[in-house]
Amino acid sequence: MFARTIVSILFSILLLFTLGCSEPASNEVNASEVNKNLVSEVKNAVETTSPVLTDEQSPSSIDDIEYLTVNVIERRNHNEDAFSQGFEFNGGRLYESHGLYGKSGISEINPNDGNLIRWLPLGNEFFGEGLTIVGDYLFQLTWRNGIVNIIDIDSFEIVNVFSYEGEGWGLCFDGEFLYMSNGSNSLTVRDPSSFVIVKEIPVRNNGNPVQAINELECVGDIIYANIWQTDTILKIDNESGNVLATIDASGLLTSDESASADVLNGIAYNHDSETFLITGKLWPAMFEVTFEKSS
Repeated sequence: MFARTIVSILFSILLLFTLGCSEPASNEVNASEVNKNLVSEVKNAVETTSPVLTDEQSPSSIDDIEYLTVNVIERRNHNEDAFSQGFEFNGGRLYESHGLYGKSGISEINPNDGNLIRWLPLGNEFFGEGLTIVGDYLFQLTWRNGIVNIIDIDSFEIVNVFSYEGEGWGLCFDGEFLYMSNGSNSLTVRDPSSFVIVKEIPVRNNGNPVQAINELECVGDIIYANIWQTDTILKIDNESGNVLATIDASGLLTSDESASADVLNGIAYNHDSETFLITGKLWPAMFEVTFEKSS
């Protein structure tokens, strides 16, 4: 708890310093605009106050993996032109990261009917990816640009960026650390005040590496992960990386809708209702659901 408080304070100081000492950020930010010195200073401060996670011995297989299905509570409209890359609830408000070059950005949408409330476009050179919320800020990954955009929720403007190596796919925040996927079988645990890697977690299903981990959603000490190009969502322990349950999310769209839609890719947990909203790339609908044991 002390480390979490320190990290939160440092992150707030970082953003206040950035906003107070620089020109207002435009909607299009280049990777060269990252303040590397400031990132380095925060990294050094975090390393002296936050414990670094270490690898723990964990079983390579689990015999009691659950098999769950999706229980649909309600079907709701969703923008079928949205190439959904990340889905996130915050205080009853719903945010969505959009992908594709020339069409990427972040939208705030009405969680009840999918209508657009606000839109922040990215430059044509960016391909938007995973999305999460840290305090009063949205964190949006980019696919191959190597930057994460930090967006103030109130102003809906990019106020800072952090850099990283490799591809960005999914992102979630558990209240202390960020978890990021890159399409491989591992997740990187990152410090939210600097985006520095703290630990790497291999994800295994009965001892077997899980490839193509994509969209992520943190709920307590559980990570829900969509597997790219499938209708499967995994329930993962965020310490060991072991898969605790597999969720079959197939059959949500009609056959006609599936013909023009792309893959499942959007998981948002609503803490108020304790339900999930799930959707996909170019889907005409989103679904409020719970995950139940299959009969």
